[in-house]
Order: sequence, then C-alpha cells, then structure tokens
Amino acid sequence: MEESGGEPDVIGQDKESGHFTFCDCSPESPTGRRSVCYDHEALDSRKEHKPQNSAVEMAAAMGIELLTEEQYRALQSLGKFDAKTSSWIKTPPDVRSLGGALFGDYRYGKVFVYHNGAQSYYAARGFRGSLRL
Repeated sequence: MEESGGEPDVIGQDKESGHFTFCDCSPESPTGRRSVCYDHEALDSRKEHKPQNSAVEMAAAMGIELLTEEQYRALQSLGKFDAKTSSWIKTPPDVRSLGGALFGDYRYGKVFVYHNGAQSYYAARGFRGSLRL
C-alpha cells in the first residue's frame, strides 16, 4: 500500500476475531493508483487511450480490496479524504452489469458517491483499499 502512495493506518479491530483493519488514510487518492479505469472488462472495452491498469486488478495484485460505499463513508468520518481527488469504490453487480461504476469524494463539507462509465479514467481518480490482518 505504501509503495503506491497510500498511507495505511489501523481504522478498526474486530472484537470477535481480533483482526485489525488497515485502510489507506492518505489525504488524497494514492498517487501511484490514479489514472485507472474500474476493472479489466472496462480496460478491454477501451479502443483508444487505454490506461495502464484497472483499480480492481491493481487491488487484487496488491492483496487489498476496494472499499465499499459503507467503508468509504466510515473512513470519511475519521477525517477529510479526497477533497481534491476521487476514489473508485466497490460497485454492486447490478450497476456494473449496466456499464457503470461508483466513486466517491469529499466536497462542500459532504461525502458524495457518484457513478461514471467503468471505462473512464482521470488523472485525479484512483482508489483506496483495505486489508484485514
């Protein structure tokens, strides 16, 4: 997580199992994980100007998971994250099957979750991940 610009920190502990949950707590979406589309299907669908990777594939290779909307909102309760960037979040299958994907950010003192085409990518959009140990 650190190698790609993330700042992992413990954000919780499961009282039953004792597992700790680590999450990217960098103020903005980690720099080494930006300019990616959502998943491999989206990457394959691009005919021109393909990004080098996708958020889902990068997360899997790193051994982390994309945050769900609930996890993203919980993270935002710990501080202000993505005030200048945005982060892809785990997208429900019904949205993804229609070609979309979800991302979140923090603007105007509020957390927003939006949709975009899964094949889109922007220099200021990356992803955050979590890991349970």
